[in-house]
Amino acid sequence: MRKKLVKTGNSLALVLDKRLLKEANIDAETELEVSTDGRVLVVSPVPSPKRSAKLSKVVEQAHRNYAGVFKRLAE
Repeated sequence: MRKKLVKTGNSLALVLDKRLLKEANIDAETELEVSTDGRVLVVSPVPSPKRSAKLSKVVEQAHRNYAGVFKRLAE
């Protein structure tokens, strides 16, 4: 998909299609992080604290249940 920037006041805006936003699970309330390597722009949703906490719990449980397996796999 190719896009052009749109002048908005003294700034430029990138207008994203509804289909793309839906696919990325982004809406008007989603906080976004924008970064660059000097050539490429990366726009991604900021991870929610609730989701990060849930993932941490799952990882901790996996380590408790499978610590021996993980250790053997690492060797």
